[in-house]
Amino acid sequence: MSTAPAAVPIFDAARIRKDFPILERQVHGQPLVYLDNAATAQKPKAVLDCIARVYTEDYANVHRGVHTLSQRATELFEGAREKVQRHLNARHSHEIVFTRGTTEAINLIAQSYGRPRFKAGDEILISAMEHHSNIVPWQMLCEQTGAVLKVVPIDRTGTLVLDQFEALLSNRTRLLAVTHMSNALGTINPVEKLIKQAHRHGVPVLVDGAQAIPHMAVDVQALDCDFYAFSGHKLYGPAGIGILYGKEELLNKMPPYQGGGDMIRRVTFEKTEYNALPYKFEAGTPSIVDAIALGVAIDYVNAIGIEAIAEHEHRLLAYATEQALQIPGLALIGQAAEKGAILSFTLNRIHPHDIGTILDHLGIAIRAGHHCAMPVMDFFGVPATARASFGFYNTFNEVDALIAGIRKVIEVFG
Repeated sequence: MSTAPAAVPIFDAARIRKDFPILERQVHGQPLVYLDNAATAQKPKAVLDCIARVYTEDYANVHRGVHTLSQRATELFEGAREKVQRHLNARHSHEIVFTRGTTEAINLIAQSYGRPRFKAGDEILISAMEHHSNIVPWQMLCEQTGAVLKVVPIDRTGTLVLDQFEALLSNRTRLLAVTHMSNALGTINPVEKLIKQAHRHGVPVLVDGAQAIPHMAVDVQALDCDFYAFSGHKLYGPAGIGILYGKEELLNKMPPYQGGGDMIRRVTFEKTEYNALPYKFEAGTPSIVDAIALGVAIDYVNAIGIEAIAEHEHRLLAYATEQALQIPGLALIGQAAEKGAILSFTLNRIHPHDIGTILDHLGIAIRAGHHCAMPVMDFFGVPATARASFGFYNTFNEVDALIAGIRKVIEVFG
């Protein structure tokens, strides 16, 4: 019997779950308990129906087509861009660039913004909790330009050491690239404060919002970030589509990242004239249907209400944390005061992969590994963690199932 606190009256997770067909399936004869949302979220029927509908009724290539289907597809595609603009509160829709995901967006900034500007001795500042996608592109850029990567440390709770951040900012710092919310720890960074400090030194800021975007409201104008990136598949939309927000004045000064169709205005063998924003960064046929479906996912999330989502997930995390701490031998990795809906943990003498395997046989899906954050694992002295991550369709009964499953793991290993 669950001893969880009563659900928030305005939030009905049981009703929401009916919109997600995959949550009705069984795994190994057990009801699916899906707790791997930090890796990717499941898709509501509205998104699935949108994908089928567009391919069935409105599919054609976008832009420049004069026939009805092309015009309809273009209208839906650009309408999705405007939905993203409103969701982020960007000033203009042309500040929204469609990418394949957060990773491509960060690589675009590294190569289009950084590579033409940075030189030997310049410094790029990141944090010790970054996903590999916000480490490796900067290492590659450093190899190309002679720039130097600097890392803001974290403490044992998984919190950024802010006085070290201030100390690392210098007249050689050319960019701060920092996660909004850690995928391995759940830490929510004070990005607004970091941005203000960086801007006082004239340093532009890129925020990796892949983990934050499903869990909290993001206002890029209020944050005053220079770039913000996220992936659609974590926001209950399709995989293969992502967003780069950039301030208009910065994007206008950046060269194209790739060459090809749709990023051109005119081509001759002597010279190419590039297209206007945002199209100069969208070479080739875009992921049309996925972009449209991302717009539907944003509509779905907004219909529930991001504040209600955040409150529900906060309660889930608090309950899961309280229950997990009662399990002998369980250690939480990441206990920052400001934390999103991620429970990362280890069990004495039991490898996370074994934890994940046994839980899977109970129908419980978690992630086990380094979570593309090997430096975080090195810092805490562990090879990997088991990670349960929550979304708005998860319930307190599923937390109970997780805790019972962990106790079963301990029983199996004696």
